[in-house]
Amino acid sequence: MKLRPLIPSLREKKRYIAFEVYTDGKIDLDHAKKSIEQSMKGFLGDLGMARAGVLFLNDWKQNRGIIKVNTKYVDDIKASLALVQELGSKKAIIRSIGVSGALEKIRSSYF
Repeated sequence: MKLRPLIPSLREKKRYIAFEVYTDGKIDLDHAKKSIEQSMKGFLGDLGMARAGVLFLNDWKQNRGIIKVNTKYVDDIKASLALVQELGSKKAIIRSIGVSGALEKIRSSYF
């Protein structure tokens, strides 16, 4: 028996957040991802992160990346990005530069 896909009204609605990391030198996605996830866990907790449905996409250029998140948690995720102060041993500032519901629009506008 095949599983049928969910109808659109039952699917989780999503937004894409483009963010930029300001720091000395280049940072790779893994270091940024670990620090951002740690900040999100501190701010939202494990249950909040699970409800937000946070997913880091592999788009990473010039210290910019994209996060996929549930529509209800966009402001919470943006706040947790602002709370990051260090990436590894380097001081850093993370700023959200745009939010969109379409992945292609985020990619064309900010990358």
